[in-house]
Amino acid sequence: MPQMAPMSWLTLFILFTMLFLLTIILNFFFLKNNSINNKTLFKNKAYLNKYWKW
Repeated sequence: MPQMAPMSWLTLFILFTMLFLLTIILNFFFLKNNSINNKTLFKNKAYLNKYWKW
């Protein structure tokens, strides 16, 4: 790192990259569930839409 002044920018960058990777991992997880059966995927999506404020 050239300087230690933009520490908040660095932490925000790391946080957003971690969130991006987490969404990709969740998408792969839901795709794997979709290959098993569609009803549990629908239930999980309904659960997330109910309790996560998307």
